[in-house]
Amino acid sequence: MAEEYDLVVLGGGTGGYVAAVRASQLGLKTAIVESGKLGGTCLHKGCIPSKALLRSAEVFKQTKEADTFGIETSEPTLNFFKVQERKQSIIDTLHQGVQGLMKKGKIDVFEGYGRILGPSIFSPSAGTISVELNNGEENPMLIPKNVLVATGSSPRTLPGLDVDEQYVMTSDEALSMEELPNSIVIVGGGVIGIEWASMLADFGVEVTVLEYLDRILPTEDKEVSKEMTRLMKKKGIKVVTGAKVMPETLKKEDGIEIQAERKGENQTYTADRMLVSVGRSPNVTNIGLENTDIETENGAIKTNKYYQTKESHIYAIGDVIGGMQLAHVASHEGIIAVEHMAGENPMPMDMEQVPSCIYSNPEVSSVGLTEEQAKEQGYEVKTGKFSFKAIGKALVHGETDGFVKIVANKENDDLLGVHMVGPHVTDMISEAGLAKVLDATPWEVAHSIHPHPTLSEVMGEAALAVDGKQIHG
Repeated sequence: MAEEYDLVVLGGGTGGYVAAVRASQLGLKTAIVESGKLGGTCLHKGCIPSKALLRSAEVFKQTKEADTFGIETSEPTLNFFKVQERKQSIIDTLHQGVQGLMKKGKIDVFEGYGRILGPSIFSPSAGTISVELNNGEENPMLIPKNVLVATGSSPRTLPGLDVDEQYVMTSDEALSMEELPNSIVIVGGGVIGIEWASMLADFGVEVTVLEYLDRILPTEDKEVSKEMTRLMKKKGIKVVTGAKVMPETLKKEDGIEIQAERKGENQTYTADRMLVSVGRSPNVTNIGLENTDIETENGAIKTNKYYQTKESHIYAIGDVIGGMQLAHVASHEGIIAVEHMAGENPMPMDMEQVPSCIYSNPEVSSVGLTEEQAKEQGYEVKTGKFSFKAIGKALVHGETDGFVKIVANKENDDLLGVHMVGPHVTDMISEAGLAKVLDATPWEVAHSIHPHPTLSEVMGEAALAVDGKQIHG
C-alpha cells in the first residue's frame, strides 16, 4: 500500500504531534508514525509522570509538616502503589486528549516503526517512509512532500553501568518502580538527577548525589547552584561534587557498592539502588538516515534555523537535533518547521528567550544569560537579587527559601537574564520570558504592578534591586 501526504512526521512525541496539529491547521495532509504511544517520552516517561511523582512527594512532605500550620494529625503513611496509580491516571487522561487532537485534525496515525528510504520507484529523492506496523501487517509506504524527524532521545548511561532494572536504572525504569528503595545513589547532578534526588528525599529515601563537575546544576547561574546545594543538603541529601565515578568498581549484591575518585582519593558509596542520570542521546539510529544526505554532529542531526536538514524537504526537531532538550522547545521548533515548509515566514527561535525549569522542591527556573555567561560575552553587568524571606505570600505558604536574581546590561539597562530558586518559580518564569521577548528593562518590569500578596512580588523587588531601589529589603 502506498499513500501520498504533504507531511509525514516520524515520532508522535510532544514536538511531533504539535507539529502535526499545526500542519493540519495549515491545510496539509498529515500523518504521524509512532512505534509507542502518542505523547512520547514527555507524556509517558518524562515530564508528566515525573511531575506527578514530585507532586505526591511534595504533598507527603507537607502532610508531615502540617503541625506547623496548626493542623494536628497522625503520622502519614505513604502508599506508593496509589502514587503510581495516580500518575498513570494523569498520563491516560492526557493520552486520550492527544488521540482526540489527531481525530479533530484528521491526522492519520500509523502505529509502527518508520524508516526513511532512499530514492526509489516511489520517489526520485529520499524521503519515502516505510512503516513496520506493530500488528505485523504488510509495510505501508508513505510518500510525503516533506518529512519531519521527531524521534526524540533516550537516557544515556556510562560504560560499565549497564541497566538491569533490579539495581541499576535510568529515569525510564525509575518511573515504573513498584516500591521505593531505602537508599539510592544518583550518578549525575544535572536537571533530572536533582529532580529525582529532591523527590526521593521527600519520600523519605536516603539519597547520595555524585556529580563529576565542581557543582550541581552546572548550566545554571553559580548563585543558583550554590543555593540549591545548600537546600538539597538541608533535605538530608548527600551532595558530592568533583566525583569521578569508577564503573569498573561496581558491585551488585543485596544493593550496590561503587567507588568514585575525589580529590585524588577513592571513596566508596553504598545503597539499595543506583540511578544513572548523565543526559540523553538523540535517537538517530535505524531510522534510515544512511539513505539520505542528512548530516549529524556529535550524534545529533544538523539543521538550519528553520530546522531543514541537508535534504531540504526533510526537517528535524526536538531532542534528535540536540540543543536544549525541552518539550516546549521541541513544540516551538515543530511549529516553525511546519510553517516554513508551508510557505509561511516564521521567526526563528532565539534560544536566549527560552525558559528552562527544574521541578525539584524548591523549584528552579531561568531565562537568558547567567551572570557568568554575560561577562564572558563582554557585557558589563549589574544585578539585582531579592529573597523570598521578605515576601508575605512565601511566609504564608511556609516556603521562604530561595531568591530571584536579575542580570542586566549596565550600559543600556537591557534585561540579560533572570534566575529563580523558590516556591512555584516554574509558574513565574513566563513573566521574565515575556520581558526578554519585549527586550524590556528592569525598570519596566518593576513598573508592572505585582499584586499583593503574591509570590510574583519577588520579581518586582528583584527588578528594583538592580538599581538598589528595592522597597522591602
